[in-house]
Amino acid sequence: MILVLDTNVLIAAFISRGACAALFERCALEHEIACSEVILGELRQHLTRKFQYSGEEADQVAEIVRSVSRMVDPVTLDSPACRDPDDDLILATAVAARASCLVTGDKDLLVLERYEGIEIIRPNQFADFEAGPH
Repeated sequence: MILVLDTNVLIAAFISRGACAALFERCALEHEIACSEVILGELRQHLTRKFQYSGEEADQVAEIVRSVSRMVDPVTLDSPACRDPDDDLILATAVAARASCLVTGDKDLLVLERYEGIEIIRPNQFADFEAGPH
């Protein structure tokens, strides 16, 4: 299965050893994670500005994500889908990757539930999604 992990899921995966870390590890081993430079840029920015990671530490995290991901260029969406243009870039990454799902904690994305055939789910919904038919 191809999936996109939103920036907030990746941040949670690296700042704590909780459910998002386990999800990241499982997806890296069992599925195809798709990512974009947009997501890696947001990841670096948030780790340094909000979580006091050094630039070098944030770059190392981004390289770990890159090493287990297929990098794609986000497509251009026909029209904005979210009020936050950054969220549209996450959707555009998922569309470009032909992802089955986008895993996020972002309410502005979750409210969509589905976008162009891509399920938008919370991290705690992934196991059920993974087990179901696609």
